[in-house]
Amino acid sequence: MASRAASSVVFVVLFAFAAGANAATFTVTNNCGYTVWPAGIPVGGGTQLDQGQSWTVDVPPGTSGRFWGRTGCNFNGGSGHCDSGDCAGALSCSVSGQTPATLAEYTIGANGAQDFYDISLVDGFNQPMDFSCSTGVNLHCPAAGCPDAYLFPTDDTKTHACSSNSNYQVTFCA
Repeated sequence: MASRAASSVVFVVLFAFAAGANAATFTVTNNCGYTVWPAGIPVGGGTQLDQGQSWTVDVPPGTSGRFWGRTGCNFNGGSGHCDSGDCAGALSCSVSGQTPATLAEYTIGANGAQDFYDISLVDGFNQPMDFSCSTGVNLHCPAAGCPDAYLFPTDDTKTHACSSNSNYQVTFCA
C-alpha cells in the first residue's frame, strides 16, 4: 500500500510540472537616489536595496500578493521602523505595510491559468514605481494620482493580464 501512495505522490508532482506549474520570478530594482527597503507578502518578506541593487523573488503558482517599497527605515537586526510602508517594525514582512504605500499587486495563475497584475494607490502613494510582466504592458506610476494605478477600491479597470509563467519587474524610481 505504501508504494501505491508513493507512486500517487510522484504522479501528482510530475503532473504539476507538466501542467506548467512554474514559479514566476519577480525582480525588484531600486533606481532611486536613496535606499529603499522593498517588502513582499505572502512571499518575499523584505530586504534593503541601495541605489542600483536588485532583489529576486520566486512566487509559486496560485499565489496572490503584493510588493511595496519602504522608505526612511532604520533596522537593528531584524527589527526597527520605516517612515512609510512599515510592517509592524519587521525587516522581513509578514503583514501589509502601513499607509501610505504604493503597491504592486499580483495573482499568479495555477495550472497554466493567466496571471494578473496592477499598481494600487488605494493605500496612498509613497514611492514612484513601474510594474511589468514579460508578456504584458508596463505600468508607470511616477506620482500620486497616476492614470495606470487603482485610485479607489471599486476601480476595477486597472488590472492587466499576463500569460502564465511570465516574469515580472518592479522598479522604484524608473
